[in-house]
Amino acid sequence: MYKEDLLKKLRKNTTLQFDMPKTTVKGITYPDVVKQYINMCETVGCKVIEAKKNDDLNAIIRKAYPNAKVFASNVKGIKADRNPDTVGSAQELNGTDVGIIEGDVAVAENGCVWIPQTMKEKAICFISEELVILVHCDKIVNNMHEAYERITMPEYGYGCFISGPSKTADIEQALVMGAQAARGVTIILIG
Repeated sequence: MYKEDLLKKLRKNTTLQFDMPKTTVKGITYPDVVKQYINMCETVGCKVIEAKKNDDLNAIIRKAYPNAKVFASNVKGIKADRNPDTVGSAQELNGTDVGIIEGDVAVAENGCVWIPQTMKEKAICFISEELVILVHCDKIVNNMHEAYERITMPEYGYGCFISGPSKTADIEQALVMGAQAARGVTIILIG
């Protein structure tokens, strides 16, 4: 049976419909969202670097990755060898040692960051060996309920939550980090 046939049968035989209940959900809150976010980031495998608003982010990034040769970013003020807005195709980002992107909303509850696609080639988020996410402290919220209230879709129509380096536990049930996508993620908290 095809999915549409099944749905037609269900619709045909539905005699009563009920409205969704009006329930307000109050998510978890923290007395210090920045501290909680840092703790959760470390739990999910991120490195966290705290920076002041006027710190030289390029110097911080180069110090964190002294052996990196190829940097890619379209973030204003970040010095990079490749720009995901000007490459001809995503394949040109292959070989990127460090990709630098900017997060829009960070969530203290689980350590994730909403990354709207603000660049032509979103592959930078997944193809870079190491990923640096710039997060402003005033963009940290308590929980996913608050995060979804702040999210707007970018012009490219794509965004994703990133929470640390990739992880898998399907190989002999042992946790392996960095198996796919970025091997490591560094959050630079600006504030």
